[in-house]
Amino acid sequence: MKFLTWVNIRLFLMVIAVISLFSFTSYQNGKRKIKKTEVVFVGDNTLFLKSEMVNKLLIEKNKDLKTINKEGLDLKKLEVKINKQRLIEKADVFVSVDGVLKAVVKQKNPLGRVFNEKGSFYVDCEGNAMPLSDNFTTRVPLLTGDINAIKKADLALVLKTISGDNFLKKNIIGIKILPNGSLIMANRNYDFEIDFGLVVNTKKKFNNYKAFFQMAVLDTVLAKYKKINLKFANQVVCVK
Repeated sequence: MKFLTWVNIRLFLMVIAVISLFSFTSYQNGKRKIKKTEVVFVGDNTLFLKSEMVNKLLIEKNKDLKTINKEGLDLKKLEVKINKQRLIEKADVFVSVDGVLKAVVKQKNPLGRVFNEKGSFYVDCEGNAMPLSDNFTTRVPLLTGDINAIKKADLALVLKTISGDNFLKKNIIGIKILPNGSLIMANRNYDFEIDFGLVVNTKKKFNNYKAFFQMAVLDTVLAKYKKINLKFANQVVCVK
């Protein structure tokens, strides 16, 4: 069988044509001018940053975008720069086929707010600090005490559990962190303190608290308690 058959030659020419067309298209696409910028926020939290703030990061070193080709932009650098903004969880930067420089941005989700002698800041879903926003303030549990006495992962677990539960989100308004890492929580409508203890059996403790609260509120005895102790996994101890 001969290798240089008409079928093989035609196939070879088709491959060369496709490669040439792709190269030409890529070259032309790279020479395309940037028309404008566009910032798109995704996710539930879209209030902490304004599009103008992200747009400023996009064009900071590219004042006159209309004179810049797509190939003249370092999209990776732009992406890294935007992701360094402490209110942003993740940003993707790209240029669309019609020459629009786009940034798709997901903002961080604050789950708690620290207030101490050093100032005030939010705590995100990973237990890391994130700055307050000049544009929006969200209602989250207030964190006081020794913030460094608890592991970030443990604090994040507690805050995510509260945030993800409608009852707890409405009920728990404050968390005091003791030097040994134990937690004392505050209820929105009652003066008793909730002695949560260390961050162990977290789900079980919260379930115990919810079950106790929903039963006790029917008997109108909640106002008589000074402390609700959740340290014991299998029971709730109340002190009047």
